[in-house]
Amino acid sequence: MGVLVKRSFTLAGHRTSVALEAEFWRALSAIAARRGCSLAALVAEVDAARPPERPLASALRVHALQGTQ
Repeated sequence: MGVLVKRSFTLAGHRTSVALEAEFWRALSAIAARRGCSLAALVAEVDAARPPERPLASALRVHALQGTQ
């Protein structure tokens, strides 16, 4: 895996930044494209569905892995 890439999003009215490896961002972007939604919309969906004890970055990595199966 490579260097972390930080991206910023507005989630539930609050600005937040998430740092993931470029490979995960590519996988998430591909999932969003297949669904016909923006990356920001996908991140918001994952954020809303994750358990409160799971960090957003972890939830996004898991979602990326599940989306490639």
